[in-house]
Amino acid sequence: MRILIASDKFKGSATGPEVAAALAEGILASAPGTVIDAVPVADGGEGTVDAALAAGFTPVTATVTGPTGEPVEARFAVRGDQAIIEMAAASGLDALPGGVRDALGATSRGTGELILAALDRGCTHIALGVGGSANTDGGAGMLQALGVVLRDAAGRELPGGGGALGSLATVEVEGRDPRLPATEVVLASDVDNPLLGRRGAAAVFGPQKGASPDDVATLDAGLARFAGLLEQQPGIRAAADLPGAGAAGGVGYAALAALGAHREPGVEVVQRLTGLAERLRGADLVITGEGSLDDQSLGGKTPLGVAAAARAAGVPVIAVCGRSTLSADAAASAGFARVYALSELEPDPARSMAEAVALLTEVGRRIGVEVGDIVR
Repeated sequence: MRILIASDKFKGSATGPEVAAALAEGILASAPGTVIDAVPVADGGEGTVDAALAAGFTPVTATVTGPTGEPVEARFAVRGDQAIIEMAAASGLDALPGGVRDALGATSRGTGELILAALDRGCTHIALGVGGSANTDGGAGMLQALGVVLRDAAGRELPGGGGALGSLATVEVEGRDPRLPATEVVLASDVDNPLLGRRGAAAVFGPQKGASPDDVATLDAGLARFAGLLEQQPGIRAAADLPGAGAAGGVGYAALAALGAHREPGVEVVQRLTGLAERLRGADLVITGEGSLDDQSLGGKTPLGVAAAARAAGVPVIAVCGRSTLSADAAASAGFARVYALSELEPDPARSMAEAVALLTEVGRRIGVEVGDIVR
């Protein structure tokens, strides 16, 4: 029996590699002799670099500007001329000092500095995984780090944050890093929102970053001003209405408009770099999962991507999660033969999260006992 474990992180509880290790320990305890192949996966957000490192990439650490200006240590992954950048490491909610959110002032500058660090290492193919961002600045901070100059009417350079974009008067793109035109950038994102309006970055995601209704209006107006001025510049693509422009507080927009990026579903980018399709060959069962299996998961999150790949390979797949709100019919329609939720073992959410690794090991034991019935 060969089991492939391809799980995302359980946010706040266990990384992808930790999930795989705990499940493997439990399976081997109840089904000795089982061959376990673990491949951590992600959807382009947090955990993407971990997946790349497990696939043989090398970690690189850089000191960059955090979302509120304080320096942070951020890690990305490199192999040859490829770089995998997880913007959350530099510009994410988890990088906020004390977790205090700054809806108007948070910047994406650190993400641009990570791109510069990758360019300095000779990388010409960059996958930019977005998700978990703290900013709603349209990627203005990222572009400032890459040499774009933003000024107000008095000629002063704009400070960071989407709240400052309402004062934007001029955009200068001549100083963009000259290596960018020869660099392929992939925007790894499942978000298909545009930059502006009721489905835009500010309206949909701003409240998650601490934005009040007034802040949302301020941010959306600033993003519109930024896009209107940026798109007048040479070599800039009109991208505000493109799917994915609203990703990561508008970093998707800046990548599509100014970096020549093309968007791909994050889970597909990660599956490709980890060689998931090849590792599915010869597997008898696939286990995937994430912290919460719900309607958002059905929109293209990691478990659905893995389930689709397993289905194409003719391999049964089960899901393991912290909790599931999917009906039995919805889970079956998504391709899952069974769903194992930690909440079935520990209904208290706080304890379930705190004891996730031990609970995952117990779930692994159950899977080892029941695997014959699952793959029959």
